[in-house]
Amino acid sequence: LVDHKGRFTNINVGWPGKVHDARVFKNSGLFRRLQEGVYFPDRKITVGDVEMPIVILGDPAYPLMPWLMKPYTGALDTEKELFNYRLSKCRMVVECAFGRLKGRWRSLLTRSDLSQRNIPIVIAACCVLHNLCESKGETFMAGWEVEANRLAADYAQPDTRAIRRSQRDALRIREALKASFQSERGNQ
Repeated sequence: LVDHKGRFTNINVGWPGKVHDARVFKNSGLFRRLQEGVYFPDRKITVGDVEMPIVILGDPAYPLMPWLMKPYTGALDTEKELFNYRLSKCRMVVECAFGRLKGRWRSLLTRSDLSQRNIPIVIAACCVLHNLCESKGETFMAGWEVEANRLAADYAQPDTRAIRRSQRDALRIREALKASFQSERGNQ
């Protein structure tokens, strides 16, 4: 979880890199505390005539919850497009925080030879050091992020959207085969 100043306010480390962010989140202590209403206790705001808790922002993969806002999907009218645009602008703080974290600590981008027990400790330490740098106004060189992006491309995680598309295609193929097997032609 990243605050409006690009500092990490909650981290969850120790899951394998191929686990989707939304699954890690759903199994985290942060999710439980938000669900129970104890993470932002007694902090409500009113928008229009709706009283609401403080909300966090997520991408479309996350569940829509009273305390978690995500963009609209599907066919969008102009009001929904504007909402998505503004939500995206706010979420850019998170993207920038991760970019700066990886720019400062490029070792997070490459394969690590550390023991599995120590990797979460190193990641947590990098997040704490990032927060200190951000709080103290430490200089961040733009070239660091460029180099980090180049390294990230070399060690990219699998594209889960492509995997989901493949799964949808596989489901369609399986259904077509199933229907074919049930037809007269399939019985021959």
